[in-house]
Amino acid sequence: MTTTLLRTAAELSARARTGRRAVVMTMGALHEGHATLIRSARELAGADGEVVVTVFVNPLQFGAGEDLDRYPRTLEADLKIAEESGADVVFAPSVDEVYPGGEPQVRVSAGPMGERLEGAVRPGHFDGMLTVVAKLLHLTRPDVALYGQKDAQQLALIRRMVRDLNFGIEIVGVPTVREDDGLALSSRNRYLSPAERRTALALSRALFAGQDRHAAQEALRARAREVPATHARAEALSALGESRAAADAHAVAKAAPGGPAAVRAAARLVLDDAARLTPPLVPDYLALVDPSDFTEIDDDFTGEAVLAVAARVGTTRLIDNIPLTFGTLGAAS
Repeated sequence: MTTTLLRTAAELSARARTGRRAVVMTMGALHEGHATLIRSARELAGADGEVVVTVFVNPLQFGAGEDLDRYPRTLEADLKIAEESGADVVFAPSVDEVYPGGEPQVRVSAGPMGERLEGAVRPGHFDGMLTVVAKLLHLTRPDVALYGQKDAQQLALIRRMVRDLNFGIEIVGVPTVREDDGLALSSRNRYLSPAERRTALALSRALFAGQDRHAAQEALRARAREVPATHARAEALSALGESRAAADAHAVAKAAPGGPAAVRAAARLVLDDAARLTPPLVPDYLALVDPSDFTEIDDDFTGEAVLAVAARVGTTRLIDNIPLTFGTLGAAS
């Protein structure tokens, strides 16, 4: 398969369409995480469909002092990765092509969800992101668009925009791809020195610590539901040497505050330790949120949640997250 490079909306519009069109939006500097998205898009589009990868560094979503000028631009290498992963087209428009009249006067507002977490640290970021996503969805006219779960708040906002504004496009989230040591793949990882990269591992370690605490608690809660707290049952368990396990399970099941507080505490401990490293980790936030609106969950919460973290190492800012499910046995979905 040979991947076609297109630079203008007219070229893309003139291209004959066959089957389903699946779109993967990127800012370039492609890595294995993007390749996973493209391969997933290929599966969804099928042999008769078409996969379009957009490569566009969107100036609207970079704030003052952020890394727009130094953001890596590696189109030749991107084309190779896109082709190897199954893309039919790489659409790499210029800024003038996407914003022909200069910065748009009318933009998409991310609303209250866009002011939390990433939005609080990077004011206006999500308005710029949603504006370009809306434009690229109109320009590419896909049946389905795929985004990485590593940018969980971005994915949630895109889903909300598509639903609230009736875009009629299927949005698919693809799980985060990690290095063998747990670091989430990111185009910004290339900025890290070896020492900074070692410190950056604290992000995923914090998430995994929270996940482990959550899994242990959910297992004990499930154990408590299986073991009635009756005197006769306690005596029988004692004879089997299990009375301590039963007692522990009931203690955890009745403890207040519940699981979310303990999950946050386990993750925070790792981040606090990393703040004393050289170079140090400087956290922006650690949050355990409801993915429908990115508000913090209460201790009696049940259902899907996202444990998210953002931090700086040197001059590089990184984000990461994992999904958790509260109220059922199991850690991550």
